[in-house]
Amino acid sequence: MAISALIIDDEQLAREELKYLLDSVGGVDVVAEGANGIEAVDLIEEHHPDLVFLDVQMPGQDGFAVIQRLMERNRAGAAALPHFVFATAYDQYAVRAFDVNAVDYLLKPFDRARVFEAVERVRARLATGGSPGAAAPDAQSQLDRLLRLLDRPQGAEQGRPPAKLIVQAQSRLLLVDQAEICFAAIDEGVIRVVTRAFEGQSKCRTLEELMELLDPARFWRAHRGFVVNIDQIREVMPWFKSSYQLRMNDRQQTEIPVSRAQTKRLRELFNL
Repeated sequence: MAISALIIDDEQLAREELKYLLDSVGGVDVVAEGANGIEAVDLIEEHHPDLVFLDVQMPGQDGFAVIQRLMERNRAGAAALPHFVFATAYDQYAVRAFDVNAVDYLLKPFDRARVFEAVERVRARLATGGSPGAAAPDAQSQLDRLLRLLDRPQGAEQGRPPAKLIVQAQSRLLLVDQAEICFAAIDEGVIRVVTRAFEGQSKCRTLEELMELLDPARFWRAHRGFVVNIDQIREVMPWFKSSYQLRMNDRQQTEIPVSRAQTKRLRELFNL
């Protein structure tokens, strides 16, 4: 029996290429295609496919946001989750994260042999996981672990913050050690993350959400628009009216203001 599948990708050429490869592999019935995260959720709920090929990077709502929304509905009693195969341009470290969490992936540009391998892996899981259209028993726990790893914590679970964070730098999504982060800043709803080597963006929507993922012993909200790594402060500079600025250890030696409400904390940190 053919596996029912959806292809979700904002690039039409990518959808056409994957559809062509799936047709050549055989045994997969592509029932619909979507171009964004909103369409993905609607199509999954309409068709209840066995398998979804899901692009990670899409405008508006990315692939992980799609999974988050589906999992929330699943906990509320909706239908079981399908299997997911991610289409991504992740670097080798993030690809290892998929391997650890037993969730399959395809790197762009697609390779026919790799597409065949992904389909066979899902076919094997369907064979051991119950009737067609139902995810394997541990599929949701695998996705839970993946989302936690990729900066999307599940509200019901509290624990130690992850040692690494995902930072998007151009077309790459990099796993970064927290110790390497100099500071994070928010501007017009976009969180910029600056390390000593490069600059990128966080998937978090607010600094409060980002702070939940950071080590509280290392990171400090020095200003409403900035979170700094205490270990990456290069210089504390007195400013006007008994205020201070911080010069950070990034390439630009960025200067960050300390809010008046945080001046006392600064003095405690460095015995000023």
